[in-house]
Amino acid sequence: MQTFSVQKKAFRAAFPHTIPILAGFWFLGLTYGIYMNVSGFRFWYPMLMSVTIFAGSMEFVTVSLLLGGFHPLQAFLMTLMINARHLFYGISMLDKYRGLGWKTFYLIFGMCDESFSINYTADIPDDVDRGWFMFFVTLLNHFYWFSGAALGGVFGSLIHFDTEGLDFVMTAMFVVIFLDQWRKEKNHLSALAGIGISLLCLILFGADDFIVPAMIGILGVLTLLRKPLEPAITSSVKGGFEK
Repeated sequence: MQTFSVQKKAFRAAFPHTIPILAGFWFLGLTYGIYMNVSGFRFWYPMLMSVTIFAGSMEFVTVSLLLGGFHPLQAFLMTLMINARHLFYGISMLDKYRGLGWKTFYLIFGMCDESFSINYTADIPDDVDRGWFMFFVTLLNHFYWFSGAALGGVFGSLIHFDTEGLDFVMTAMFVVIFLDQWRKEKNHLSALAGIGISLLCLILFGADDFIVPAMIGILGVLTLLRKPLEPAITSSVKGGFEK
């Protein structure tokens, strides 16, 4: 009974922090579910993928990977590069996740940009269990994405409309994320490095093969620039969450 009381208090403390994520995840999840459906996949595909993958940008990319030829190495490298930022997230959360028992495994699996921002910066009350707070933040955000993708998959099979250009939502999403980060950051070195390396790889490798080399190059440059960029990244994360 005491454990339930602890969980209940942590849930109540965590839920308000995730409300802004709810609207965004539902919209993107719905779009993803519909996109999967119009791409020829049954409604249970986005449901299953949103539970097991839980990487929004990679889930959009997975649609084209599933529709294309079988290139496991390319799929692995692309997945690694797209989600490589979580390597840095994970390092910064080592102390916060230490000693949380079985919850640690789910916190690692379910860590997305939004959950990281909340769990890293939230001022958790002293009477709220830290582990359960972070667990419920991660679980709620995961549920928001899953429910949006599930609804999109179901509605996509029931509602018929012109979906031309719907796949552009992924490009639009990345543009919005980039502009939002540009607005929050005082140091634009990482953004300019990403643009410059991408353009260089586009020229060298062409439109069909530039993504993986570009991501490898960006990861390498950002790794070298990690120390001078770290204060700016921490500041932008905290600033973005406070807003």
